[in-house]
This record gives sequence, structure tokens and C-alpha cells, in this order.
Amino acid sequence: MLAIRAARPEDAATILKLIKGLAEYEREPQAAVATEEDLLRDGFGAEPKFRCVLGEWDGEPVGFALYFYNYSTWKGRPGIYLEDLFVWPSHRGKGIGKALLLHLARIAEAENCGRYEWQVLDWNTPAIEFYEALGAKRMKQWLPMRVEGEALTILAAKSKLQ
Repeated sequence: MLAIRAARPEDAATILKLIKGLAEYEREPQAAVATEEDLLRDGFGAEPKFRCVLGEWDGEPVGFALYFYNYSTWKGRPGIYLEDLFVWPSHRGKGIGKALLLHLARIAEAENCGRYEWQVLDWNTPAIEFYEALGAKRMKQWLPMRVEGEALTILAAKSKLQ
């Protein structure tokens, strides 16, 4: 019933639908502005910026995990950062999300990664409890930081002044 496989270029439209489904769930549908072309360029080119696995139920894609590699200078090893995990509501409760998480854990272990990290929205209590039950720990002392849009443009322009 459940199969997990690496995404292929022809899956770009499916991945995009899942991304938009996640954005809807996270109450920010307008923020998901990625296109199929973006996904094809950045996930399936000569130097992929991300990787993705699809969870299929009876051959139908119903979930995904999109991740990329980072590097821990302290551990001296790569890590996996899970950017997005999503399963369509109609297929939740079947273990698909857990299977996707475990699949990435196996990849991290096989590739000698020192860490496997992700973020969760503070209001998403079911997800927090689910992750903690799997052994994940909240990183309370670390705060996410972000620069985007016009602020990124301004910050980059400051480097030209030095």
C-alpha cells in the first residue's frame, strides 16, 4: 500500500501541489510562490539544491518530504535539514508521515550525517507531540533568523560598500 521513492523531474507538478497544500495547512497559501520551473531548476539540475521523496499510497502520491544537506562545523559532518513534510489530510493516520521521517533518518544514517533537523510551528501541537514521541528535542535556546525580500536586497547591497 505505501511506497516511498525519490522524486523525479516529472513529479514537479505533484511536488508543487503538495507544497501548496502545506502552505494552506500552515495558513499562508499566498506565501507559496514557487513554480514547477523553480522546482525543476533547483531540484533536478546538475547541482540540486534540494532532494525530495514522495510517499505513495496505492500508487498515488499523497505526501512528501523535501530536504537538503547542511554541514555541522562542530561535528565535522553533513546533516539533513527537512524543509517540508506534508501528507494530504485524507491520508493522515496511516503512518505515511512517520514513514517519510524514518526514511530520511535512514538516509542520514547511511550518509554518516551528524544531525537531522527541522522546524515546527509553535501552534502545531499534534506535530510537536508526534516529533517528540519519535525522540526529537525542541531546541529552545536557538531562535530561527531570516532575511528575505527587500531586506535581503538591502543587506546584499551593504556588502558593495565595503
